[in-house]
This record gives sequence, C-alpha cells and structure tokens, in this order.
Amino acid sequence: MKIEFLGAAKIVTGSNYLITTDKWKFLIDCGLFQGGKEEEAMNEVAVKYDPGEIDFMFLTHAHIDHSGRIPYLVKKGYRSEIYATEATVDLCEIMLLDSANIQESDAEWENKRRIRSGKAPIEPLYTMEDAQRSLSYFRPCHYEEIIKVNDEISFRFTDAGHILGSSILELWIVENNETVKVVFSGDLGMPNKPLLKDPAFIKSADYLIMESTYGNSVHDDYAKSMDELTQIIDRVSERGGTVMIPSFAVGRTQELIYQLNNYYSKDTIHEHQRIPIYIDSPMAIRATKAFMDNAYYFDDETKEIIRSGDNIFEFPNLNYVNSVEESKALHRVNYPRVIISSSGMANAGRIRHHLKHGLWDERNAVVFIGYQAIGTLGRILLDGAEKVKLLGEEIAVKAEIFDLVGFSAHADEPMLLDWLNHFEKKPVKIFLTHGEEDESVPLAKTIKEMFHIDTIVPSLNDEYSLNTTGRDLEEKISKEDMEKTLYEDFRLIQDNMQNLSNRKELFDTGKMKAEEYSEIKRTLNDLKLQLMSLNMKTGK
Repeated sequence: MKIEFLGAAKIVTGSNYLITTDKWKFLIDCGLFQGGKEEEAMNEVAVKYDPGEIDFMFLTHAHIDHSGRIPYLVKKGYRSEIYATEATVDLCEIMLLDSANIQESDAEWENKRRIRSGKAPIEPLYTMEDAQRSLSYFRPCHYEEIIKVNDEISFRFTDAGHILGSSILELWIVENNETVKVVFSGDLGMPNKPLLKDPAFIKSADYLIMESTYGNSVHDDYAKSMDELTQIIDRVSERGGTVMIPSFAVGRTQELIYQLNNYYSKDTIHEHQRIPIYIDSPMAIRATKAFMDNAYYFDDETKEIIRSGDNIFEFPNLNYVNSVEESKALHRVNYPRVIISSSGMANAGRIRHHLKHGLWDERNAVVFIGYQAIGTLGRILLDGAEKVKLLGEEIAVKAEIFDLVGFSAHADEPMLLDWLNHFEKKPVKIFLTHGEEDESVPLAKTIKEMFHIDTIVPSLNDEYSLNTTGRDLEEKISKEDMEKTLYEDFRLIQDNMQNLSNRKELFDTGKMKAEEYSEIKRTLNDLKLQLMSLNMKTGK
C-alpha cells in the first residue's frame, strides 16, 4: 500500500492524505488551503484523484483546513461515507455551510470586478447546495469504538483534545493477509486546557503521521497568557480603546468566553473593569450552541461547573452580536470594549471591518491568540507592517499588536515528544505534516536523536510505501480499561437523564416551547444511540 501527501506538507493548511491498498482508495481529511493568494489558488488545482473513485473518507476534526474541500469533492463526484465523531458532524454542518457562503460571496464580488474589466466570470469553488449535499455522507461515530469498515479496514477515533470532537485516528489495514497499523495524530491539543479533555495516548503503531505545527517551539504558560490578556484589556480600556481579538469561531472563541467568564466572576473585579465583551461572529454563536449540545465531550472540571448551574458561556457583560446592523453599530460608538470576531487569521469575516475601523487608532490593540499562516493578514501584522490594505483602503497600523501563543490549541515540542513517548510499541517510521519547515525539520531531527525512529518531512505530492512490518500489534483491552470506559459511558447517560429530569417541570406545566421540545427530543435520540453503543460493548 502507499500513502500520498496531498496537503499540509511543509505547510499548515490543506490537510489531505490518500491511502491506496490492493483493494481500496480512501482519504484522511480534505481541507482548504489557507493563506495568501498563492496558497488559496491551490484549492482550484484539480485533485490528483477522481473523487468518484474514492471508497470512503475519515475526518479528524471540523476545522476548515481539514474539512473545507469536502463540498468541492462532492461537487466533483464524491458519493461515499465520511466517518467522523458526532461533535465533528455537528460542527461541520455549521462550518461547511459558512464556508460555502464565503465561496459564493467571494465569487460574486470578484465577478463584479471581472465584468467591469471585460473578463469572463468565475464559479465559486463550491456552493451552498454542494455543502448541504456533502452533509448527507457523514457517518457519526463514538470515541473509543473500533468500527469495521470492511473485511480489510477497521478504525477507532480517540480524543485529540484540540477542539470539540477532534480525534486521533487509528487504522488497522489488512493487505496480503497481514495487518498494518497506521495512526494519524490529527491536530493534537495542549494538555490541561479548559473545556476539553487532554489528548489520548496511543499504545502502538507501525506508521505514524503526526502534526508539527509548533514542533520547534515552546508555548508560554497558559495561565500567564490569560493574565497577560486581562492586563491588556484593563490597560487598553483605561485609555478608552478597543481590544480586537481575531479568533477562530470554533474552539478558541468558546475557550475565551469560558476564561473571561471566570475572570469577571471574581469578587476582586471592580465594576469599571466589567467592560462590554462582544462576540461578533454568527458562526461562533452557532458553534457555541453546538458546544453546549455536546457538553458530554467536556472535561470533568467543566462538567462539574455546568452541574452546579453555571452557564459557562454567559455572564453579565457578555454580548452576542447577531445581525450585520448590530455589527456595524459597533463602529459608530467609541467606548472601551472587547470585540472577538472571526476569522482567526483575519483573512475574512467581520474582523476585517473592525480592523479597518480600529487599526489606525493608537488607543486600540489587536491580540492574536492562534497560529497565523504565511500570507494571512494576521501574519503580516505580526511581522510589523506599518500599513495594510483592507477592503480596498490603505490603513495605517497604529494599534498595539500582541501575539499570545499560550492560547494555542496545538501541542508544542515538549508536548509532542511526551505524547510520542507514551507509545508502548513505537512506530517504525514517522511522517511529520501540518507544519512549516522551520518547525517540522528540527522536530524530525529531535525525534531521530531521542527515539531512533526514521522520521520524514514529506513535500507536497510525495508518496511513500507502507510495508508490512511483521510485528505483532494485537491490542487487548484490559479489564481495568473496559471498566473505566463503561463507567464513563454510564456516567454520561446518567448526566443526560438528570438534565431531562430537571426540565420535567416545563413539561408538567405545559409551558414548554417548541425549541425546548426539539432539544429534549434530540437528547432522547442521543440517549438511544448511547444505550445501543453500550449494548454493543457489553454484548447485551
């Protein structure tokens, strides 16, 4: 069998890998290339394979650089299953439709310009209809279930701790009567972060495809970064300025809301410090609801907070901005506030309008809290640009610019090495992806020195053979592991039943709203699926 690296090779976007066996052709991820015009032009290049010939796909998580070309594949003839976790399916419904809307809007804007210059119009990369159609191919899966796709291929998703529903993919592939185990790390999160569980450890692999976004970096302490953020907010507000935070709508925004909720709930906070916080991103608002709908994915600490009655995504000075008019109104007033808006790399969305209106004012500040790809406005600002072009206008950069990498959703070098060290049977070969060369190449060298494992940094379109190793990779689940897994599942169901019980009063009094009824019905359906899953695990 062979693997082809068709994205995220020496770059951090466009994740797309093709595995071909003697019987099957399947994909892992199919993301958009993001960055400057050169990077985004790669989305228009025809994929190396015929989408109609792909047998199935695995999706590690919902971020657009991993999922964003799925509607394009469907447009070109893809008609097969897409396996992903339940939360990933929920988030993709939000993110792919939003991406399609952007594709259509960008094409419409470009065509107006092309018509004026006498050029032929272009088509969007894909449409809302393509995105909607792609959702019908998703197949939701539970964490920790070993699922048999066919006689030759089985897989399991485990928690990657990166965003809600993010997964590490374990693949068992049979070819010539021998089994090869291939593991894709997906995007690995940082341990001890709020909301999400820590990345799971994997016991064994023949081959490992591992991310390297921060493979040559060490993050600032997370608590230190949070303290720094609140200090920036307090300092900027005292001088009458606005703090603008370009934030990824899914994951990072919810984490920020959670942490700001904690900050403003302190008794030591003075009233004048409780400045308005605006979440100005329709997708982030929808994603926040999806987070609450999938609260069983949260870590134990967060679940306990929710059980205590605290809505982690609500506090008095937090405001959700829904309409375009509400967003525009923020430009017509001038008072201290925080505006959190997508996109995280400032390449699209409402944040560009806020930057246009605020970058020139030295009272203001821009705080970046995630990776900024080459060519993006975020990277340009971090590199010290004095002027930028925004929405057809040249804007002077007078606002303070901050980069708080402690908020990253990606593991840094020590975390990646620690995760790798937990393999009981280490891979014979590692491929480092999803990282620029200055991050991935040094990590490859370190891995070779520490673990004596052949480690490769593939280039775009490189292909490699994955040969059988002859190693015994049978994994048996210990009684202790089984009991732990089943206990967690029973606890999850118990929590959901308690939530339903708490809502019984609404039903009894006949005051239940239609949306409340729909939510309870959805929860009951989820419980049915969870009980079915438990029946499968216990053989009952």
